[in-house]
Amino acid sequence: MKKLINKPENYVDEVLQGMAAAHPETYAIGGATGRMLHRPQPVAQKVGVVSGGGFGHIPVFGGYIGDGLLDACAIGDVFASPDMNPMLESIQFASTGKGVLCIVGNYGGDRMNFDMACEMAEMEDITAVKVVVADDVAAAPPEESEKRRGVAGFVYVTKIAGAAAAAGYDLIQTQNVAQKAADNIRSIGVALTSCTVPQAGKPTFDIADDEIEIGMGIHGEPGVGRSKLTSVDTIADQMIDRLLTDKPVNSGERVAILVNGLGATPVEELYLMMRRAKARLADLGAELAHIRVGNYATSMEMAGASITLMHLDDELECLLNADADCPFWRN
Repeated sequence: MKKLINKPENYVDEVLQGMAAAHPETYAIGGATGRMLHRPQPVAQKVGVVSGGGFGHIPVFGGYIGDGLLDACAIGDVFASPDMNPMLESIQFASTGKGVLCIVGNYGGDRMNFDMACEMAEMEDITAVKVVVADDVAAAPPEESEKRRGVAGFVYVTKIAGAAAAAGYDLIQTQNVAQKAADNIRSIGVALTSCTVPQAGKPTFDIADDEIEIGMGIHGEPGVGRSKLTSVDTIADQMIDRLLTDKPVNSGERVAILVNGLGATPVEELYLMMRRAKARLADLGAELAHIRVGNYATSMEMAGASITLMHLDDELECLLNADADCPFWRN
Protein backbone atom coordinates (compact mmCIF):
# COMPACT_ATOMS: atom_id res chain seq x y z
CA MET A 1 0.00 0.00 0.00
CA LYS A 2 1.43 3.36 -1.07
CA LYS A 3 -0.54 6.25 0.42
CA LEU A 4 0.15 9.64 1.97
CA ILE A 5 -1.30 8.78 5.38
CA ASN A 6 -0.32 8.45 9.03
CA LYS A 7 -1.90 5.61 10.98
CA PRO A 8 -4.69 3.93 9.00
CA GLU A 9 -6.99 3.97 12.01
CA ASN A 10 -6.72 7.78 12.16
CA TYR A 11 -7.30 8.32 8.44
CA VAL A 12 -10.93 9.49 8.47
CA ASP A 13 -10.63 11.78 11.48
CA GLU A 14 -7.46 13.41 10.18
CA VAL A 15 -8.98 14.03 6.74
CA LEU A 16 -11.98 15.69 8.41
CA GLN A 17 -9.58 17.85 10.41
CA GLY A 18 -7.84 18.81 7.17
CA MET A 19 -11.13 19.74 5.51
CA ALA A 20 -12.09 21.94 8.47
CA ALA A 21 -8.63 23.53 8.49
CA ALA A 22 -8.77 24.30 4.76
CA HIS A 23 -12.34 25.57 4.73
CA PRO A 24 -13.25 26.91 8.19
CA GLU A 25 -15.93 29.10 6.64
CA THR A 26 -17.75 25.96 5.44
CA TYR A 27 -16.93 22.96 7.65
CA ALA A 28 -16.87 22.39 11.39
CA ILE A 29 -16.45 19.10 13.24
CA GLY A 30 -18.98 18.24 15.93
CA GLY A 31 -20.68 15.47 17.79
CA ALA A 32 -19.54 13.31 20.68
CA THR A 33 -17.42 11.13 18.39
CA GLY A 34 -16.22 13.92 16.09
CA ARG A 35 -17.94 12.21 13.18
CA MET A 36 -20.49 14.91 12.43
CA LEU A 37 -19.43 17.52 9.88
CA HIS A 38 -21.61 20.63 9.78
CA ARG A 39 -21.88 24.26 8.80
CA PRO A 40 -20.24 26.64 11.28
CA GLN A 41 -23.69 27.80 12.44
CA PRO A 42 -27.23 26.45 11.94
CA VAL A 43 -29.44 28.37 9.52
CA ALA A 44 -32.69 29.42 11.14
CA GLN A 45 -36.13 29.45 9.55
CA LYS A 46 -35.59 26.79 6.94
CA VAL A 47 -35.89 23.04 6.52
CA GLY A 48 -32.70 21.29 7.57
CA VAL A 49 -31.05 18.98 5.03
CA VAL A 50 -28.65 16.29 6.20
CA SER A 51 -27.05 13.10 4.96
CA GLY A 52 -24.46 10.55 5.95
CA GLY A 53 -22.56 7.54 4.77
CA GLY A 54 -19.26 5.75 4.55
CA PHE A 55 -16.08 7.75 3.99
CA GLY A 56 -13.90 7.49 0.90
CA HIS A 57 -16.19 9.13 -1.65
CA ILE A 58 -15.26 12.82 -1.25
CA PRO A 59 -17.02 15.09 -2.12
CA VAL A 60 -19.83 12.63 -1.25
CA PHE A 61 -21.07 12.89 1.43
CA GLY A 62 -19.73 15.62 3.69
CA GLY A 63 -18.14 17.73 0.96
CA TYR A 64 -21.56 18.99 -0.09
CA ILE A 65 -22.18 21.01 3.07
CA GLY A 66 -22.80 24.67 2.33
CA ASP A 67 -25.25 27.31 1.20
CA GLY A 68 -28.04 25.74 -0.83
CA LEU A 69 -26.78 22.24 0.00
CA LEU A 70 -26.44 20.16 3.19
CA ASP A 71 -26.45 21.55 6.71
CA ALA A 72 -24.73 18.58 8.33
CA CYS A 73 -23.49 15.09 7.56
CA ALA A 74 -22.70 11.93 9.53
CA ILE A 75 -19.37 10.32 8.64
CA GLY A 76 -18.59 6.60 8.83
CA ASP A 77 -15.34 4.71 8.44
CA VAL A 78 -14.13 4.07 4.90
CA PHE A 79 -16.93 2.32 2.99
CA ALA A 80 -18.83 1.72 6.25
CA SER A 81 -22.05 3.28 7.47
CA PRO A 82 -21.90 5.74 10.37
CA ASP A 83 -23.69 4.56 13.45
CA MET A 84 -26.93 6.13 14.58
CA ASN A 85 -25.35 8.70 16.91
CA PRO A 86 -23.73 11.10 14.42
CA MET A 87 -26.85 10.77 12.26
CA LEU A 88 -29.00 11.91 15.18
CA GLU A 89 -26.50 14.68 15.98
CA SER A 90 -26.73 15.87 12.36
CA ILE A 91 -30.52 16.00 12.59
CA GLN A 92 -30.35 17.85 15.90
CA PHE A 93 -27.89 20.40 14.50
CA ALA A 94 -29.98 21.07 11.37
CA SER A 95 -33.28 21.32 13.22
CA THR A 96 -34.39 24.94 13.59
CA GLY A 97 -38.12 24.30 13.86
CA LYS A 98 -39.17 23.44 10.31
CA GLY A 99 -38.17 19.79 10.27
CA VAL A 100 -35.26 17.94 8.70
CA LEU A 101 -34.89 16.00 5.45
CA CYS A 102 -32.40 13.12 5.45
CA ILE A 103 -30.91 12.11 2.10
CA VAL A 104 -29.96 8.45 2.37
CA GLY A 105 -28.04 6.18 0.02
CA ASN A 106 -29.70 2.83 -0.58
CA TYR A 107 -27.40 0.74 1.61
CA GLY A 108 -28.63 -1.45 4.45
CA GLY A 109 -26.60 0.13 7.23
CA ASP A 110 -27.33 3.69 6.17
CA ARG A 111 -31.07 3.05 5.93
CA MET A 112 -31.29 1.18 9.24
CA ASN A 113 -29.29 3.76 11.17
CA PHE A 114 -31.16 6.72 9.69
CA ASP A 115 -34.45 4.98 10.53
CA MET A 116 -33.34 4.77 14.16
CA ALA A 117 -32.02 8.34 14.16
CA CYS A 118 -35.32 9.67 12.81
CA GLU A 119 -37.25 7.72 15.47
CA MET A 120 -35.01 9.13 18.20
CA ALA A 121 -35.44 12.64 16.76
CA GLU A 122 -39.23 12.25 16.91
CA MET A 123 -38.88 11.58 20.64
CA GLU A 124 -37.30 15.07 20.87
CA ASP A 125 -40.19 16.58 18.87
CA ILE A 126 -38.05 16.92 15.74
CA THR A 127 -39.85 15.88 12.58
CA ALA A 128 -37.37 14.09 10.32
CA VAL A 129 -38.24 12.48 6.98
CA LYS A 130 -36.14 10.62 4.41
CA VAL A 131 -35.52 10.33 0.69
CA VAL A 132 -33.60 7.25 -0.42
CA VAL A 133 -31.33 7.56 -3.46
CA ALA A 134 -31.21 4.41 -5.60
CA ASP A 135 -29.93 5.39 -9.04
CA ASP A 136 -27.49 2.63 -10.09
CA VAL A 137 -29.13 0.83 -13.03
CA ALA A 138 -26.52 -1.94 -12.91
CA ALA A 139 -27.52 -3.03 -9.42
CA ALA A 140 -31.03 -4.32 -10.21
CA PRO A 141 -33.57 -4.37 -13.07
CA PRO A 142 -36.34 -1.75 -13.28
CA GLU A 143 -38.90 -4.03 -11.66
CA GLU A 144 -36.61 -4.28 -8.61
CA SER A 145 -35.46 -0.66 -8.58
CA GLU A 146 -35.84 -0.51 -4.79
CA LYS A 147 -32.72 -2.73 -4.60
CA ARG A 148 -30.51 -0.35 -6.54
CA ARG A 149 -27.48 1.26 -4.96
CA GLY A 150 -27.24 4.98 -4.44
CA VAL A 151 -24.27 6.37 -6.33
CA ALA A 152 -23.52 9.72 -8.03
CA GLY A 153 -27.21 10.59 -8.25
CA PHE A 154 -26.84 11.60 -4.61
CA VAL A 155 -25.16 14.79 -5.85
CA TYR A 156 -28.21 15.93 -7.81
CA VAL A 157 -30.66 15.02 -5.05
CA THR A 158 -28.58 16.97 -2.54
CA LYS A 159 -28.48 20.00 -4.83
CA ILE A 160 -32.24 19.93 -5.43
CA ALA A 161 -33.13 19.42 -1.76
CA GLY A 162 -30.71 22.08 -0.56
CA ALA A 163 -32.01 24.61 -3.08
CA ALA A 164 -35.62 23.87 -2.17
CA ALA A 165 -34.94 24.36 1.53
CA ALA A 166 -33.06 27.59 0.86
CA ALA A 167 -35.97 28.84 -1.26
CA GLY A 168 -38.40 28.43 1.63
CA TYR A 169 -40.10 25.15 0.74
CA ASP A 170 -41.70 23.47 3.73
CA LEU A 171 -40.63 20.00 4.84
CA ILE A 172 -43.11 18.00 2.77
CA GLN A 173 -42.49 20.15 -0.30
CA THR A 174 -38.73 19.66 0.10
CA GLN A 175 -39.15 15.92 0.52
CA ASN A 176 -41.44 15.70 -2.50
CA VAL A 177 -39.16 17.60 -4.87
CA ALA A 178 -36.13 15.65 -3.67
CA GLN A 179 -38.05 12.43 -4.30
CA LYS A 180 -39.01 13.68 -7.76
CA ALA A 181 -35.34 14.28 -8.48
CA ALA A 182 -34.40 10.81 -7.23
CA ASP A 183 -37.11 9.22 -9.39
CA ASN A 184 -35.71 10.95 -12.49
CA ILE A 185 -32.05 10.04 -12.02
CA ARG A 186 -30.19 7.09 -13.53
CA SER A 187 -26.47 6.29 -13.18
CA ILE A 188 -23.97 3.66 -14.28
CA GLY A 189 -20.24 3.34 -13.70
CA VAL A 190 -17.23 1.57 -15.14
CA ALA A 191 -14.15 0.53 -13.15
CA LEU A 192 -10.65 0.18 -14.59
CA THR A 193 -8.83 -0.53 -11.32
CA SER A 194 -9.56 -1.34 -7.72
CA CYS A 195 -8.83 0.86 -4.72
CA THR A 196 -7.24 0.21 -1.34
CA VAL A 197 -9.00 0.90 1.96
CA PRO A 198 -6.26 2.13 4.34
CA GLN A 199 -7.16 -0.24 7.16
CA ALA A 200 -7.31 -3.20 4.76
CA GLY A 201 -3.95 -2.44 3.17
CA LYS A 202 -4.67 -4.29 -0.08
CA PRO A 203 -6.87 -3.77 -3.15
CA THR A 204 -10.59 -4.34 -2.61
CA PHE A 205 -10.83 -6.59 -5.69
CA ASP A 206 -8.63 -7.86 -8.51
CA ILE A 207 -8.99 -6.75 -12.11
CA ALA A 208 -6.50 -7.30 -14.92
CA ASP A 209 -4.74 -4.41 -16.64
CA ASP A 210 -6.62 -5.08 -19.86
CA GLU A 211 -10.07 -5.47 -18.24
CA ILE A 212 -12.92 -3.17 -17.31
CA GLU A 213 -16.07 -3.84 -15.32
CA ILE A 214 -19.31 -2.15 -16.30
CA GLY A 215 -21.58 -1.37 -13.37
CA MET A 216 -18.99 -1.73 -10.61
CA GLY A 217 -20.26 -0.25 -7.34
CA ILE A 218 -18.42 2.52 -5.53
CA HIS A 219 -17.44 0.11 -2.75
CA GLY A 220 -16.18 -2.53 -5.18
CA GLU A 221 -19.51 -4.34 -5.54
CA PRO A 222 -19.69 -6.50 -8.68
CA GLY A 223 -21.01 -4.98 -11.88
CA VAL A 224 -22.93 -6.52 -14.74
CA GLY A 225 -19.87 -7.99 -16.44
CA ARG A 226 -16.21 -7.71 -17.33
CA SER A 227 -14.78 -7.21 -20.77
CA LYS A 228 -11.54 -6.22 -22.43
CA LEU A 229 -10.53 -2.57 -22.37
CA THR A 230 -11.62 -0.89 -25.58
CA SER A 231 -12.10 2.64 -26.90
CA VAL A 232 -13.74 5.29 -24.73
CA ASP A 233 -16.46 5.78 -27.35
CA THR A 234 -17.39 2.11 -27.14
CA ILE A 235 -17.40 2.16 -23.34
CA ALA A 236 -19.49 5.33 -23.24
CA ASP A 237 -21.92 3.80 -25.73
CA GLN A 238 -22.37 0.75 -23.51
CA MET A 239 -23.07 2.97 -20.52
CA ILE A 240 -25.45 5.30 -22.36
CA ASP A 241 -27.29 2.32 -23.86
CA ARG A 242 -28.01 0.95 -20.38
CA LEU A 243 -29.21 4.32 -19.13
CA LEU A 244 -31.50 4.86 -22.10
CA THR A 245 -32.89 1.34 -21.94
CA ASP A 246 -33.85 1.94 -18.33
CA LYS A 247 -35.35 5.41 -18.87
CA PRO A 248 -35.50 6.65 -22.48
CA VAL A 249 -34.70 10.24 -23.37
CA ASN A 250 -37.13 11.74 -25.87
CA SER A 251 -36.65 14.36 -28.54
CA GLY A 252 -36.97 17.84 -27.09
CA GLU A 253 -36.42 16.64 -23.52
CA ARG A 254 -34.07 18.62 -21.30
CA VAL A 255 -31.63 16.61 -19.21
CA ALA A 256 -28.73 17.19 -16.84
CA ILE A 257 -25.60 15.09 -17.24
CA LEU A 258 -22.82 14.38 -14.76
CA VAL A 259 -19.68 12.66 -16.04
CA ASN A 260 -17.99 11.74 -12.80
CA GLY A 261 -14.49 10.51 -12.06
CA LEU A 262 -14.04 7.79 -9.45
CA GLY A 263 -10.82 9.25 -8.05
CA ALA A 264 -7.85 8.43 -10.28
CA THR A 265 -9.10 9.06 -13.80
CA PRO A 266 -7.56 12.08 -15.58
CA VAL A 267 -10.10 14.77 -16.34
CA GLU A 268 -9.03 14.57 -19.99
CA GLU A 269 -10.54 11.09 -20.16
CA LEU A 270 -13.75 12.34 -18.57
CA TYR A 271 -14.02 14.97 -21.28
CA LEU A 272 -13.61 12.25 -23.90
CA MET A 273 -16.55 10.43 -22.33
CA MET A 274 -18.56 13.67 -22.19
CA ARG A 275 -17.88 14.23 -25.90
CA ARG A 276 -19.41 10.88 -26.80
CA ALA A 277 -22.33 11.15 -24.38
CA LYS A 278 -23.31 14.57 -25.76
CA ALA A 279 -23.22 13.25 -29.32
CA ARG A 280 -25.43 10.29 -28.42
CA LEU A 281 -28.01 12.47 -26.68
CA ALA A 282 -27.95 15.05 -29.46
CA ASP A 283 -28.78 12.27 -31.93
CA LEU A 284 -31.97 11.69 -29.93
CA GLY A 285 -32.91 15.35 -30.06
CA ALA A 286 -32.33 15.86 -26.34
CA GLU A 287 -30.99 19.13 -24.93
CA LEU A 288 -28.25 19.09 -22.32
CA ALA A 289 -29.50 21.82 -20.00
CA HIS A 290 -26.88 21.29 -17.27
CA ILE A 291 -23.41 19.74 -17.61
CA ARG A 292 -20.86 18.79 -14.96
CA VAL A 293 -17.56 16.97 -15.57
CA GLY A 294 -15.14 16.11 -12.76
CA ASN A 295 -14.75 14.24 -9.48
CA TYR A 296 -18.12 14.53 -7.72
CA ALA A 297 -18.57 11.04 -6.17
CA THR A 298 -15.34 9.11 -5.88
CA SER A 299 -14.18 5.72 -4.65
CA MET A 300 -10.81 6.41 -3.05
CA GLU A 301 -8.22 6.07 -5.85
CA MET A 302 -10.27 3.85 -8.14
CA ALA A 303 -9.76 4.53 -11.84
CA GLY A 304 -13.01 4.71 -13.74
CA ALA A 305 -16.01 6.92 -14.32
CA SER A 306 -19.77 7.10 -14.05
CA ILE A 307 -22.44 8.81 -16.09
CA THR A 308 -25.56 10.19 -14.44
CA LEU A 309 -28.60 11.56 -16.26
CA MET A 310 -31.40 13.52 -14.63
CA HIS A 311 -34.58 14.16 -16.60
CA LEU A 312 -35.65 17.74 -15.93
CA ASP A 313 -38.85 19.69 -15.64
CA ASP A 314 -39.07 23.44 -15.01
CA GLU A 315 -38.96 23.07 -11.22
CA LEU A 316 -35.99 20.71 -11.14
CA GLU A 317 -34.05 22.83 -13.61
CA CYS A 318 -34.69 25.99 -11.61
CA LEU A 319 -33.51 24.37 -8.38
CA LEU A 320 -30.49 22.81 -10.06
CA ASN A 321 -29.42 26.26 -11.27
CA ALA A 322 -30.11 28.01 -7.96
CA ASP A 323 -27.24 29.52 -6.01
CA ALA A 324 -25.09 27.08 -4.03
CA ASP A 325 -21.68 27.37 -2.46
CA CYS A 326 -19.25 24.79 -1.14
CA PRO A 327 -15.68 23.89 -2.12
CA PHE A 328 -16.93 21.22 -4.53
CA TRP A 329 -20.02 22.85 -6.09
CA ARG A 330 -20.70 26.48 -6.91
CA ASN A 331 -23.45 28.04 -9.01
